[in-house]
Amino acid sequence: MRRELRLSGFGGQGIMLAAVVLGRAAVMYDHTYAVQTQVYGPEARGGASMAAVVIDDNPILYPKVTDPDLLVIMSQEGFEKYGANARPDALMLLDRGLVHSRPDCAYIEVPATDDARSVLKKVIVANIVMLGALVAATGVVSREAIERAVLDQVPKGTEDLNLRALRQGYVRGEEARR
Repeated sequence: MRRELRLSGFGGQGIMLAAVVLGRAAVMYDHTYAVQTQVYGPEARGGASMAAVVIDDNPILYPKVTDPDLLVIMSQEGFEKYGANARPDALMLLDRGLVHSRPDCAYIEVPATDDARSVLKKVIVANIVMLGALVAATGVVSREAIERAVLDQVPKGTEDLNLRALRQGYVRGEEARR
């Protein structure tokens, strides 16, 4: 069950953290194999950033994501750079408020930034909302694993906020499956 994921947004959205959390959930708590890589745009904060995660039941012999079957896109520039040429049978989760283009593959619109702002009152957790939606919509890792990995990685004192963000994402991912 090899899954290749590409996550993209702009610097400062927590794309790298989301990828690390996802890989950690797979390895540490779901006991599968994972490899995570990342690319920063030349502008760093504000420029397009991309992280990739490979998750597999078997040892990963080639760690590079070449043709992702799952994409998480959180900015228009990220879409243009890393999502516009998604393969036809891929699934893309995109931030409805920040990505204006739509792919040719199947996609789920997630109001991650809007929910982080209006429901959780902290835009900084939009990445965690998106992770929750990804897990609920695809089952790429288990909910228990992603929750434990989030708690491992987020700054002390923000655990409750991040778990609420993850659960808000679950709601959005479940809505998409209906």
